[in-house]
Amino acid sequence: MADLVVAKKEGLFCVPGQFYIDPWLPVERAIITHAHADHARPGHVHYLAATSGAAILKSRLGDITLDTLAYRERTVHNGVTISLYPAGHVLGSSQVRLEYKGEVWVVSGDYKLEADGTCDAFEPVACETFITESTFGLPIYRWQAQNSILDDINEWWRRNGEAGRVSVLFCYSFGKAQRILNGIDNTIGPIICHGAIETLNRVYREVGIPLPDTLSISGINDKARLRGALVLAPPSAAGSPWMRRFGDYSDAFASGWMLLRGARRRRAVDRGFVLSDHADWPGLMAAITATGARRVIVTHGHVDIMVRWLQENGFDASAFDTEYGTEEDDNVAANESIAFKESHA
Repeated sequence: MADLVVAKKEGLFCVPGQFYIDPWLPVERAIITHAHADHARPGHVHYLAATSGAAILKSRLGDITLDTLAYRERTVHNGVTISLYPAGHVLGSSQVRLEYKGEVWVVSGDYKLEADGTCDAFEPVACETFITESTFGLPIYRWQAQNSILDDINEWWRRNGEAGRVSVLFCYSFGKAQRILNGIDNTIGPIICHGAIETLNRVYREVGIPLPDTLSISGINDKARLRGALVLAPPSAAGSPWMRRFGDYSDAFASGWMLLRGARRRRAVDRGFVLSDHADWPGLMAAITATGARRVIVTHGHVDIMVRWLQENGFDASAFDTEYGTEEDDNVAANESIAFKESHA
């Protein structure tokens, strides 16, 4: 049988179904794995996504024609049975299961295996062919347990407060910020969120995800209220006039890239907390193994290295060229791949 999914200039294309998964150019029909901007683009005629991700998708893309499926619910289009399963990445993130004439493929989108309180936990899906990300597809990437990292953030915040400083934590607005809010000790002090984060917080609260009360800096007239506060802000806020309001502060960045000294140095922050919404190396390998797939197609990240490792370990592995991943992530991945290759030459 010919391949069920191929890579075209518009994106990943299901041939018999005549639809795309996370296309980067405008198409007639698109299945969206999650609402991050590199996977959910504007301009498609018809969208399909998980029911739990509908609100966040509409908040980011506006008035779109959107159909939804509950996790594990099935629909058939042009003879292809489509169902969505939790990916554990962010709110509403899905793996796309495609079945056609007895053959099953799964397109994973982005995923992580460690459960958190802001999205449905990753669920392995049996298939013959598994399409996987490789954002952190090197053996050096191994995460500590989330609770350990959150404890470190709490302690950093508490110590800064005792010294009379504000704690500014840079993190991605969608997914990472809400995961931190859901897990930290909100009794330590007031929490202030940048507007880009608070807009998405409201969507999370509306769909029932528990987040603590947060403040807007525009609503604080007495600077004494800032003492001991935790501020969550997107990376783009660093060095902006918005930051001048906080006076003496300590800053940090929460990302999987903080495992790398070079990334921490480029960020020029006081602390780096290694917290990622993507699977680490053991997580990627565990997810692939759990599917039972012998054929694996690798997308964005450390593609060449991961394909080679899979081939050397008995998998029928290849790659798709895609446009997923932020420019920053691509640059970090490229630099680290070079370093890995040189160290193992």
